[in-house]
Amino acid sequence: MIKNMAWNTFKKTGNIDTFLELMEVENIEKNMKVNADGNCKNEGNHYCGK
Repeated sequence: MIKNMAWNTFKKTGNIDTFLELMEVENIEKNMKVNADGNCKNEGNHYCGK
């Protein structure tokens, strides 16, 4: 979704910096999702797995 928004913004404005910034936001969101999924394991007394 962000990728489409970034591409449409770039097409309208021609500003590559805006496109790159939005793509970076998408990468950050993906990394946050991976980290959140990877930190939630059924191990020990951690509340996340219960």
